[in-house]
Amino acid sequence: MPFVKVWIHFVWSTKNRAPYLTDEIRPQVFQHIRENAQEKGIYLDFINGHTDHVHCLISLGTDQTIEKIMQLLKGESSFWINKQRLCPTKFGWQEEYFAVSVSEANVASVRRYIANQEEHHRTKSFEDEFAGFMQRAGFQQFKDGEN
Repeated sequence: MPFVKVWIHFVWSTKNRAPYLTDEIRPQVFQHIRENAQEKGIYLDFINGHTDHVHCLISLGTDQTIEKIMQLLKGESSFWINKQRLCPTKFGWQEEYFAVSVSEANVASVRRYIANQEEHHRTKSFEDEFAGFMQRAGFQQFKDGEN
């Protein structure tokens, strides 16, 4: 049996960054994503977010890819949100996402960061947060709407 532990910090947003993940529905959505991940054999260690985005800390299994995990979590959850009619209009996730590896030494720090989203976004917008992620991860800066 292989012994594998590859931590990935995922971040994705609502379509057009619409603030659909209100305080009322956010816990339901996150609980559903947790349950869906468990059903699909995805080890979701931590999840949180704010009105327009989600953070997840996931440990990849030997047969899992970043792309497949995003398809399973984003696709199924948007279907579920619409089926439950949790939003006033059709809900969707933005196609882009952020995924970066996390060393074992930094797992606790990433958990704390994800846990403190509410407090964090009192002073920083998602756009500023995302730009910081892109810069720290060494990605070329993207302007809104550009890929």
